Amino acid sequence: MIPIIFIFAEINIFIMIQRIQSLYLLIADVLIGLMFFMPFTGMAGKDGKLFLLYLSGIVTEGAANGNLEQKSWPVFILACVVMILLTMAIFQYKKRTRQLSISYITVILLVGLFSSIYFTSWKCNQILGGTYSMKMSFTFPIIAAVFVYLAIRGIAKDERLVKSIDRIR
Repeated sequence: MIPIIFIFAEINIFIMIQRIQSLYLLIADVLIGLMFFMPFTGMAGKDGKLFLLYLSGIVTEGAANGNLEQKSWPVFILACVVMILLTMAIFQYKKRTRQLSISYITVILLVGLFSSIYFTSWKCNQILGGTYSMKMSFTFPIIAAVFVYLAIRGIAKDERLVKSIDRIR
């Protein structure tokens, strides 16, 4: 009995991923998930100490255990909320209007996440008084927002198709 349930779950997930907008949402979710493991800003203080800014906070570069110098809870919580909303949007594929509204909210939060990351990087650099450079993962929220926008277009296209078919009946 158990293998039948797993086969059914696997078929259901395969059907869900066949829709291109589900794939766009999955890519956006993976990008935000990668941000938890990659630094998005490298900073050098006046004294020459090197720091990395992760979602969890500022970490001293080169330290054996990665000393957390300062926590950045707002950025971390916002990234968690975005990731949860993206996951919810992926599994709302049967309820397109709900998926559409969750996706709109997610785009707004992704722009807010990008802004808060930029502000946190700028503020930490002001405190350290040195220089800073953005890493590749700094652009992940904007890239994810583009993928969510593409998903919104696909969801709206599906919704228009369903309404036109209902009109024909």
